[in-house]
Amino acid sequence: MPRAIGFLVYPGFQLLDATGPIAAFEIAGRLAPGAYSLHFLSLAGGLAVSSSGAALQTAALADAPRLDTLIVSGGDGVKAPATCPETLAFVRAAGREARRVASVCSGSYVLAEAGLLDGKRATTHWSRTKDFQRRYPNIRLEPDRIWIQDGNVWSSAGITAGIDLSLALIGADEGEAVARRTAQQLVVYHHRPGGQSQHSALIDLRPGRFDALLSWARQNLAEPLSVEQLADRAAMSPRNFARLFTQETGVTPAKAVERLRVEAARALLDSGPLQVEDVALETGFGDPERMRRAFLRAFGQPPQALRRAARAG
Repeated sequence: MPRAIGFLVYPGFQLLDATGPIAAFEIAGRLAPGAYSLHFLSLAGGLAVSSSGAALQTAALADAPRLDTLIVSGGDGVKAPATCPETLAFVRAAGREARRVASVCSGSYVLAEAGLLDGKRATTHWSRTKDFQRRYPNIRLEPDRIWIQDGNVWSSAGITAGIDLSLALIGADEGEAVARRTAQQLVVYHHRPGGQSQHSALIDLRPGRFDALLSWARQNLAEPLSVEQLADRAAMSPRNFARLFTQETGVTPAKAVERLRVEAARALLDSGPLQVEDVALETGFGDPERMRRAFLRAFGQPPQALRRAARAG
């Protein structure tokens, strides 16, 4: 029998929180015929209108089939399902009866209110971190994670992270080959590891005239990427380049390069078989000790500790 995947939405849900995972499971179902049946659910059924105005035709919770997996979408309207007794009762029942329950973005509030995250590790959209921690101090929130599995409960960060979560679920069901082919059809990475930061170093830096240079640096981390090399690439003198770069981005060239390197190194450590020494070489740190010091500055933990946490989650 196909695994029944339920997608719980509500008025004001974030469209991509639902449609990203829906597309992932739909494609996986074509690659592995008979693997999945998809069910779109809301409290009363009918059209559920997203925050963008686009709507999804749904069945009522009372008419839902027995689910293998329930995925709760996030969005600006999350307060309604998170305070709705009928919705919370349905989610609690899924927590007992379904093989697994998952949330995307602020859908974590629904799982939290249903009691499914008590004492568990979880994540949510970075902008909700402080509020979530204040409301649910007994949940072990890890705000910089893309997705987390703790037992039969999965949670993911904002919006597109729902696709990463779905690929991980598909990989657990049908194997990594199907998950990889699904990612290829979606034209996304297969797949960002759960431990990868929600933030990109390029996003954190102020946009400006050096965007193209930073993108080039990210693709050439094994290069020295000294001030002189970067200045030459930007067709500027080293002194003028360093001054203008700091003004434009808010950090020195050396600090920007370090951010790019720790981001790339963490992704490699989380998802690949490379040894720490090889990751240090590939990302331009040169030696593990230099990389370790950079990780302590960036994450407060050494590379080995972050790798163990990612693989445990």
